[in-house]
Amino acid sequence: MALRFSVLASGSTGNAMYVETPTQRLLVDAGLSGKKMDELFTEINRDPKELDGILVTHEHSDHIKGVGIFARRHKLPIYANEKTWNAMDKHLGTIPVDQKFHFNMETVRSFGDLEVESFGVSHDAAEPMFYVFRHNGRKLVLATDMGYVSDRIKGTIKGADMYVFESNHDLNMLRIGRYPWNVKRRILSDVGHVSNEDAALALTDVIADNTSRIYLAHLSLDNNMKDLARLTVAQSLHEQGMGVGEQFELYDTDPIKPTALTVV
Repeated sequence: MALRFSVLASGSTGNAMYVETPTQRLLVDAGLSGKKMDELFTEINRDPKELDGILVTHEHSDHIKGVGIFARRHKLPIYANEKTWNAMDKHLGTIPVDQKFHFNMETVRSFGDLEVESFGVSHDAAEPMFYVFRHNGRKLVLATDMGYVSDRIKGTIKGADMYVFESNHDLNMLRIGRYPWNVKRRILSDVGHVSNEDAALALTDVIADNTSRIYLAHLSLDNNMKDLARLTVAQSLHEQGMGVGEQFELYDTDPIKPTALTVV
């Protein structure tokens, strides 16, 4: 009776995550082309036609690029809050009314044997929200695209068995990088993205004894590196007395390669 997931793709070029239980199969976001999404499902040996729906976090293109074509191709219901629907509707193409559903922020919705809780985040989108998945006593958290991690969010996500958590940029790489100042200011703002350092600080407050895996997600191609993110987070957690490689493991995610389908 397992809860399983795969981070299909994660990064500034496109994001998608697959979650399944014995009776439910859900996709969170589809920020790559319809063709690439099909290829990612083939890599994890799953058929997108068996999906029960797509949950959308917010309307930025790296999260919705393939939502419209993927939903039409496989006749999938789409779930998003009202403000996100209003912001993304024109970008999806025509979606039949019977495939459009509302999932309000700060609510819990049951999909068969899978309970999904939505929570709001601070990001420069209409009404961005991410998700906590619960099944058979297990808890999985997806939390990216956050300018900062509030105490309210920490309370919602605390004590998960596994986290997919934003570690977007290295502060020094961002500051000396090629981005114009207005873009840097946006990333560093309270509606931007969480740095490696801030990810570690937030994780310190939410990791529990049952936490076994943390996947560092939404890494910037220009302002971060997998090894650097993992090293920075691991070192900071170690300084707080948390044993990476002992109590829990840190894992990478990739913009084009899915993680192994993993039991939570």
